[in-house]
Amino acid sequence: MNSLIIEKGNNTFGITLDKENKIFLFEGRSLPENTVAFFQPVLEWLAKYAQSPEDETIVNMDFIYFNTSSAKLILDVLNEFDKVKKAGNKVKIIWHYMEEDFDIKEAGQEYESMVSIPFEYVMHPESYYD
Repeated sequence: MNSLIIEKGNNTFGITLDKENKIFLFEGRSLPENTVAFFQPVLEWLAKYAQSPEDETIVNMDFIYFNTSSAKLILDVLNEFDKVKKAGNKVKIIWHYMEEDFDIKEAGQEYESMVSIPFEYVMHPESYYD
């Protein structure tokens, strides 16, 4: 399965979906002009991945900011990973956030309540994001 790599932009997440190297990473900020178009290849890749996933999938989500339209698509992404878990595979989300950015942390907690995947929360100092 080919990897999907989307370089991080000023207004778009950096995304690495690499089954061979077991790298599943979403990072940065997301406020693209067309959120659905931006996430479309990601959701297509994840649907293919769900057909033949790794025994264990660890997903790192390291967000600085995302707008409301991105929030809905992030849930769609998590639902794809949830399908992998419900098929009997191990899946874990590592939710990174900047210290004192309780909005991002709380968003992770809300997402965790909507899926069956366990989340691990990792706080970073602001300097980590420089």
